[in-house]
Amino acid sequence: MELKSEQAANFLIETFNLDKIFIYIFLLICIILTNKAIGLWSSGLQKRYTSKRLLILQITTILSFIIYIFGSFGLFYMIFQPTKEVMITVGGSAAVAIGFALKDIVGSIIAGFILLFDRPFQVGDRVQFGDDYGEIINIGLRSVRLNTLDDNIVTIPNSKFLTETVSCGNSGALDMMVVVKFHVAIVENLERLRDIINEVVITSRFVYLEKPIKVHFTEKAVSNTFVIEVQVKAYVLDVKYEKDFHSDIVVRCEKVFKKNEIKRPITTPIAL
Repeated sequence: MELKSEQAANFLIETFNLDKIFIYIFLLICIILTNKAIGLWSSGLQKRYTSKRLLILQITTILSFIIYIFGSFGLFYMIFQPTKEVMITVGGSAAVAIGFALKDIVGSIIAGFILLFDRPFQVGDRVQFGDDYGEIINIGLRSVRLNTLDDNIVTIPNSKFLTETVSCGNSGALDMMVVVKFHVAIVENLERLRDIINEVVITSRFVYLEKPIKVHFTEKAVSNTFVIEVQVKAYVLDVKYEKDFHSDIVVRCEKVFKKNEIKRPITTPIAL
C-alpha cells in the first residue's frame, strides 16, 4: 500500500511539472481556436451551398466532438506520458473523486454522445422543448443551444433531453411543414376558398412545391356563433424562412380575401 502511495506521489511530482502543464494548456487553446476556425469555415460553406446547410452543420458538430474529446485526451497522453501502472493507481482514485465532484457535468457529456448518435434531433432542426421553440444551433459536450424565434439563445443541459419530451419539426430535412390558420364566415363557398388559398400558397417565394399543400376546414363555435376555421398546411423550402413564409401567406391571403369579398366571421360577446 505504501509502495503504491509513493509511486503515485512520484508520478505527480515528475509528470505534472509546470513546463508540461503550460504546453498542455497552450495546445488545448489551439484545439479551441481550431474548432472556432472550423465554425467560421462552416458558416462560409453554408452561405455558399444553402441547399446543404443542415448537412454542413451536422458534419461540423461531429467534427467538433471528435477534436475536443480525442484531442484533449491524446495530448494528455503524449505530453505527460504516464505509465500503465501509475495510470491505474492514480486514475482509480481520481475517477472516484472526479465522479462525485463532476457527476452532473459527466452525465451531460455522456448524454451529449447519446444525442449525437441516437439523433432525436440535429443541428439546424426546429424543436419544441417545454415552452421554448427554435432552431438547434449547437450540440456541445455539456449543453444544447437553441435560438428562439425572438432571437434569444436558450442553453439546455444535454441530460434534460433524455428524460423530457422534445418535438422536432424537420428531423434533419431542410424543408418543414408550416401551419397557418384563418377564420372565415360560415356562409362562404369553401371550394372557391380552397382554390383562392391554394393559389396564394403555390405562388409564395418561400414554398417548397415538392411536397403537398393541404387546406382543411373545421366548423367551430366562437363567441355565440359558428365560424369556419381554415388550416393551411404547406412546406417551407428552408426552416430559416419559417416566419417569413407564415407572414407571407397571412398578408397575401388577407389581401386576396378583401379583393374577392371573402367575409370574416362577425362574433358577438357572450353576455355575462
